[in-house]
Amino acid sequence: MTQSSVRLLDGGMGRELQRIGAPFRQPEWSALALIESPDFVLQAHRAFIAAGARIVTTNSYAVVPFHIGDQRFAEQGRSLAERAGRLARQAASENSEPVTVAGSLPPALGSYRPDLFDHQRSVEIHRQLIAGLQDQVDVWLAETQSSIAEVRAVVEALGVDPKPLWLSFTLLDEADGAPRLRSGEPVADAVQVAAGLGAKVVLFNCSQPEVMTAALAQAQSVIQRLGKSIELGVYANAFPPVSTQAKANSTLLEIRADLTPESYLHWSRSWVAAGASIVGGCCGIGPEHIAQLHEHLLPQKEAVSV
Repeated sequence: MTQSSVRLLDGGMGRELQRIGAPFRQPEWSALALIESPDFVLQAHRAFIAAGARIVTTNSYAVVPFHIGDQRFAEQGRSLAERAGRLARQAASENSEPVTVAGSLPPALGSYRPDLFDHQRSVEIHRQLIAGLQDQVDVWLAETQSSIAEVRAVVEALGVDPKPLWLSFTLLDEADGAPRLRSGEPVADAVQVAAGLGAKVVLFNCSQPEVMTAALAQAQSVIQRLGKSIELGVYANAFPPVSTQAKANSTLLEIRADLTPESYLHWSRSWVAAGASIVGGCCGIGPEHIAQLHEHLLPQKEAVSV
């Protein structure tokens, strides 16, 4: 993969909202600002775009019952998703260069919890999010998917929607052995299913930087064997490994001191060398990290401030 073909995704919305002083607490997480003070969400999108991101993700990750409760989701889930889409679209439309808006479709029943999966309930939740987001987004990004079953539910919920499908899997943080989803399923199996479901992009996110290169290698091998044209991408976490018993966002994890913008650039270069054409950041990766990638990962002619 050449640097000239790399596109930059944004970073972690939740931590950026907390950093800039937005309303922020558990269990609502990043949805709280969307509910109480959406101008902060717009501010965060603008910061990532100013840093160089040309793909922004809607702040709909926490617009699920797991975070906002069953009653609020039933009453406001669709309208909150619509608000998340409008804010991302507004920030994108303000920029002089094209910015892709990716509609975030999260794990419907809790991050890192493939054991809680229920197919029909997941489909119902995703249909609400899709209905709210669909008029504002360019692509669908099912992210932090812990199992193959989760992505199958997303695809059922989407039906015949013509927008490109991007599927992003979260991995076990242990770096030994073959890379696996948090369900324990091999990455190779997940990529083969993603290809069969029509994914245009396969990504890996919400995991340690150390496990991403092996996942990319597995993905490349499957894609080449299938003869498919599928892009690859990575957006890693900045916090320490999470145990298999933990729930994502169950507590505010410390950020790794070694994952500075400069060290994240180092990791990103290795992902591009391994075939990634989309690079960004997940939890704890801020505009300063994206700015470093914009300045040094892209060719100089593209790294122009907006």
